[in-house]
Amino acid sequence: MSFSRRHLMLGLVALPLAACGGVSVPRMASPLAGPATTAGFPDIPFADWTDAEPEYVLYPNDEIEVATPTAPELTRTLKVGPDGRISLPLLGQVMAADRTLAELEQDVSDGYATQLVRPVVEITLKQAGPIRVWVDGEVRTPGVYEMTGDIDAYQAVIQAGGFLPTARTQEVALIRRGPGGRRMLRVLDLRPRRGMAVAMRRGDVIFVPRSTLGELANFFTQIRNALPIGFNYTINGQYQQF
Repeated sequence: MSFSRRHLMLGLVALPLAACGGVSVPRMASPLAGPATTAGFPDIPFADWTDAEPEYVLYPNDEIEVATPTAPELTRTLKVGPDGRISLPLLGQVMAADRTLAELEQDVSDGYATQLVRPVVEITLKQAGPIRVWVDGEVRTPGVYEMTGDIDAYQAVIQAGGFLPTARTQEVALIRRGPGGRRMLRVLDLRPRRGMAVAMRRGDVIFVPRSTLGELANFFTQIRNALPIGFNYTINGQYQQF
């Protein structure tokens, strides 16, 4: 992306953010303090960090079984499409991505309520799709990477070609989906021999800044159309969703 195009995009995308009160991000006080709190980002308040696993939500390429015990002829084993939808008899296209199994069961049951006398629906995850993480910023080959096994944040950066000489390796942002779909932020020190071994999870976003984490606001505007389904946060208390 050329310099002029990049800055034009940043200016255009930043307009709705400015309307919500602006995105002024001061430098973090201590990059080595472990999980970051929202104190360093008053205009982009992330949820408090927790290592607890949130309830599983469906992603594109997940394989599920949609069973209807009262109408077994409607039972299907399906893959969630790239657009996040599945196709069901009598209902057509139904959004499945970013829904928990229980939520999707309720959606499908409600849809069949006008078609079946007893719209009982049971949805089972048969096989999870590829686990992808996003790596951006001062790395050699930023992009989306599939995890071939259990890897940590430093290994994910290595998959992206490693740090550029301009990278601020002691202040790397890890953004993760937490309970309720809210995004959490943690600042990692990934300097050699000091690196924090933090295991990656599906949908994690790593951003390596050039100078300070103040670049995080610009990072949001650049990737808003490339983030996983359901990426959301709040600006000055107003809920936003990419």
